[in-house]
Amino acid sequence: MAMGFLALALFLFLNLDVDHGSPSSASAATSPGVEITYGTVLKLMHERTKYRLHSHDVPYGSGSGQQSVTSFPNVDDSNSYWIVRPPLGTSAKQGDTIKSGTVIRLQHMRTRKWLHSHLHASPISGNLEVSCFGGETDSDTGDYWRLTIEGSGKTWKQDQKIRLQHVDTGGYLHSHDKKYARIAGGQQEVCGVREKRADNVWLAAEGVYLPVTDSK
Repeated sequence: MAMGFLALALFLFLNLDVDHGSPSSASAATSPGVEITYGTVLKLMHERTKYRLHSHDVPYGSGSGQQSVTSFPNVDDSNSYWIVRPPLGTSAKQGDTIKSGTVIRLQHMRTRKWLHSHLHASPISGNLEVSCFGGETDSDTGDYWRLTIEGSGKTWKQDQKIRLQHVDTGGYLHSHDKKYARIAGGQQEVCGVREKRADNVWLAAEGVYLPVTDSK
C-alpha cells in the first residue's frame, strides 16, 4: 500500500498546479477530520458495503456503451482513485474547501473521464446508469453532482457521510450487493436512484488530501 501512495504523490507532483497547492504538504492515506479540497485525489467508500467507487477502460455492453463504473471490494486498486474538481465556469480553485450543497465533478484519475449519469437504464437493476464519459476538455452538466453532508457538518471532511445527487437526473449515487458475474465479476453495480436510501451514502477514504489554501 505504501508504494501505491508514493506513486500517487509522484502523480500529484507532476500534474498539479503548484501555484495553488503544495503536494509535499498533502495528507496521504487516511486522516479522519481532514478537510477535502479541490484537487484532492481520493477513493469514495460505499458506507454499507465498504466497496470503493471504481472505473476501468471497459464499456457497458448495454445502455450508453460508455465506460463502466462499479464498486470494487479491494482497497489496493489504482482504478478507484478520483480527482475532486469544481464545475466549469466557476471561480473555485485548487485548495478551496467544499461546503454542503456544492456542485462538484469527479474525474477518474487513470482514464481522465468524468463520473457521469443520464437516463439510460443501469445493466442489473434498471435504475439510472452511471458511467464515465468525456475527457480533460470534454465535460458537460451530465458530470455535475451536488454534494450533501449527512448530519450537522458544513464543510466536507474525510470522516463525514455524504450523498452525491446528479444534477441533471436527480439520481443519488448508489451501490448495492447486486454483483456482476462476467466482465466485472464480483464487483457491485453502481447506479443512480432518485430516492434517499441507506445505499446511497458514501465516505472519503484513502487518498492524497491537498491542504486548504489560505484566503488572502
